[in-house]
Amino acid sequence: MNKQSHSALLWIVAAGFFMQALDTTIVNTALPNMAAALHVGALDMRPVVVAYALVMAMLTPASGWLADKFGTRRVYFTAILIFVLGSLFCATAHTLNELVIARVLQGVGGSMLLPIGRLALLRSVSSEEYIGALAFVSIAGQVGPLLGPVLGGWFVETIGWHWIFLINIPIGAFGLFAVRRFLPAGAPVAPPPFDVIGFGLLSVSMASVSLALDCPVETHRALISSILFAVFVLTVVLYLLHAQRRPLPLFDLALFRERNFSVGLIGNLVARVGSSALPFLLPLLLQVQLGYSPLQSGLVMLPIAIVGTIAKRWVTPLILRYGYETFLLVNTLIVGGSIASCALISPGWPLALSLVQLAIFGATNSMQFAAMNSVTLKGLTPAQAGSGNSLFSMIQMLAMSLGVTIGGSLVGVFARHFDSTGLGYRLSFACVGTITLLSAFVFRYLNAPSARNTQPAVARG
Repeated sequence: MNKQSHSALLWIVAAGFFMQALDTTIVNTALPNMAAALHVGALDMRPVVVAYALVMAMLTPASGWLADKFGTRRVYFTAILIFVLGSLFCATAHTLNELVIARVLQGVGGSMLLPIGRLALLRSVSSEEYIGALAFVSIAGQVGPLLGPVLGGWFVETIGWHWIFLINIPIGAFGLFAVRRFLPAGAPVAPPPFDVIGFGLLSVSMASVSLALDCPVETHRALISSILFAVFVLTVVLYLLHAQRRPLPLFDLALFRERNFSVGLIGNLVARVGSSALPFLLPLLLQVQLGYSPLQSGLVMLPIAIVGTIAKRWVTPLILRYGYETFLLVNTLIVGGSIASCALISPGWPLALSLVQLAIFGATNSMQFAAMNSVTLKGLTPAQAGSGNSLFSMIQMLAMSLGVTIGGSLVGVFARHFDSTGLGYRLSFACVGTITLLSAFVFRYLNAPSARNTQPAVARG
């Protein structure tokens, strides 16, 4: 690959990373205005976030197989096209249902941008260049969350909420042109048969648990939630039975024999519930309850991204000094405590203290992701790495969906019970922070000698 094509490939993948990362954060600060435009309550907007994350979780395991079957360039081009079309439909939606359907389409494209972008690099650059290439495109994944809340607030105040989606169109158009012009075609290979049954069972299990945890307040909804939770348990059991019999299941159960992988996976799922709920709940609290403008609420969120980016460099020396098990135990307690402390944010609470709280959350949450990623994946063999990383990415997106679902539902439950929306937000922050605190006890079951002997590797969260 010549120098021009190499540089173009990096920018192509970086553009995909940027769109996917930006879209996970830019929506949050715009939700109250979008809700007003669509004539629904602000909390009723949570399906807009959940649908995107849940579809990404469902489809991530299929991305590698699709790239093998149809070729990396063709699938990556299709992923960008679907994402851009989904963005266009989001911008032109006139009802909440239309917007949710458009977000589902956007999630279909988004689910392939990150994993296939990494695969394109792996197949197109030399092993000596791969780490540097991945570091370059990962910058886009850090810039997206940095700009997202502020950019979303600015768009809402100046040119309208539709532009939080329309911004993807010129970026995507550049990506489509560049993919056709510079990305090597790559001959499709003959992948093993895709585990359609396993894929279907896991997709149903994720959708059912997300819907079941949409906390019920009426009797009939409690019954529906119970049925959905039963479907979740049943599909998980059926997948385990299926994976034991199938020679090449979607995710081999042998992955779970690596103790740190199993513990890390569970810890990630529990810890990320609070971490995913906070970016959804806080802009709503600031705008709906405290009277902040969208741009002001976006600026308040900025310390999370800025301090988080700086703090990543602290992870390796801290882990080398204290070990994974001690670091994760202490750091998780701080993350959970900082989330729960947002229950103190109220009309009389000083803004400076709020910024300190969010800076602490941003620093510890960033380190938490990096440490959890590293300890979960580094013990896998090379043969297990691809499948393990895919499952890990799926759990990350599922946790984001569950965090928004649980956080938003709790606000509604508490607000109805105490007849106070403000108290509903405060109690919800306390609850999701406590859930994250509980994951500290999960990390106590890490295989300490194995974790200690693993060189830390800072990974994108």
